[in-house]
Amino acid sequence: MTATTTTTGPEPSASPGLPEPVGDPPLLEVRNLTVTYGGTVPAVRGVDLRVEAGQKLGIAGESGCGKSTLALALLRLLPATAKLTGEILLDGEDVLTMKWGRLRAVRWAGASIVFQGAMHSLNAVHRVGDQIAEPILLHNTKTTPAAARKRAGELLEQVGLPAARAQAYPHELSGGQRQRVMIAMALACDPRLIIADEPTTALDVMIQAQILRLIEQLVANQDVGLIMISHDLAVLADTCDRLSVMYAGRVVEEGPARQVYAEARHPYGRALSAAFPRIGDPASRRAPRGLPGDPPDPAALPGGCTFHPRCPVALDSCATEDQELREAGGERRAACVLVNAPAADDSRSMS
Repeated sequence: MTATTTTTGPEPSASPGLPEPVGDPPLLEVRNLTVTYGGTVPAVRGVDLRVEAGQKLGIAGESGCGKSTLALALLRLLPATAKLTGEILLDGEDVLTMKWGRLRAVRWAGASIVFQGAMHSLNAVHRVGDQIAEPILLHNTKTTPAAARKRAGELLEQVGLPAARAQAYPHELSGGQRQRVMIAMALACDPRLIIADEPTTALDVMIQAQILRLIEQLVANQDVGLIMISHDLAVLADTCDRLSVMYAGRVVEEGPARQVYAEARHPYGRALSAAFPRIGDPASRRAPRGLPGDPPDPAALPGGCTFHPRCPVALDSCATEDQELREAGGERRAACVLVNAPAADDSRSMS
């Protein structure tokens, strides 16, 4: 039986999209997750993910591919119009079957999220220190307000800001400082999993590099799991251990991050990689190449492989036959009929 947000919970079942676990269960395991809006619009379609403690998983794709919906679904932060099915196992406990009280206890303490757009996520009329202290007070009723404020100052120093900035309002901080505040807030209750949704959006490259190094250090020092979501494969390849590429609500490629970035097996993964310059690579002196077309409307997905209308190497069968993830050598998988064929030179079709 399939789990939903309104049922009492299914019997655990193995996911066909992930290998059977060996040893201790992973920190997070997502099995066949589907998110549908309004009963008819599929935003996430059968996604399987696994994150171990201390592991960094990147999720890449264009706007509209389902990345942020997936991130919000992991903690059931989506609107009531969204229907979720499948399993989201956090430390072996299914988030989709949690009662409200248990779910409230898990948010921020078991898993936290750095939302996209810090200025829109922070309350403009409250000091940032009070906003960091709020989840501490909610999750630890024995903590006094004074102790929570002190902890907020320590967290700000941990992310590279003076403790005195706790007295500032969001509009008094730069974009990079606000992003650091969001990271401090995500760490407030010592979660085991952090979900970072586009944590470097709208930041200049210098501040972006600082934020990325900060996140890496925090994950390494505290042995937490990280899911980082971005459209930028280069950033994810440099930061994460593994990488999942999403298109039209599905994972179409996954594997070690640097391998997926350097030699993607799926045409969409290759297109994303080709869209970014590679500094210092003599073979990449030409301008980055774009991919013609747009992601499909989730309410009107094309038949067969959903990428085939934009794919430069599509076969006739791709218009009628859907493709599931299949082995692509090593620890890699890709949802393409040509996954085991020699890499095609599709660069001319992506210009």
